[in-house]
Amino acid sequence: GIGMGMTAPVSITAFPTEDGSLQQKVKVSLRIPSQFQANPPCPSDKSIKIEERQGMTVYSTQFGGYAKETDYVNYAAKLKSALGSEAAYRKDFYFCNGYDPPMKPYGRRNEVWFVKE
Repeated sequence: GIGMGMTAPVSITAFPTEDGSLQQKVKVSLRIPSQFQANPPCPSDKSIKIEERQGMTVYSTQFGGYAKETDYVNYAAKLKSALGSEAAYRKDFYFCNGYDPPMKPYGRRNEVWFVKE
């Protein structure tokens, strides 16, 4: 019954296939605002889960514009290429993050994160 407002980033867990495209399953995550983290409200929709994301170290790349799936896939490929074969990171998923509301036309920030192993 209490509005929490939108938080940033909106984080989508992407699951790449062998060819680099994304599987149709995704997981969208929203940060619970600080004042609700100690005692978050229980979701009324059973498909919504509260998860605690542990601290992590990520390799990241940033880009602008209204991000589409193809943008995230392309920037993930660029990040993979930049890291080369020496960097150890999770290959089974990565995070696609957007920081801006839909109404913001300029100066948009998007990121791809690979989780360091």
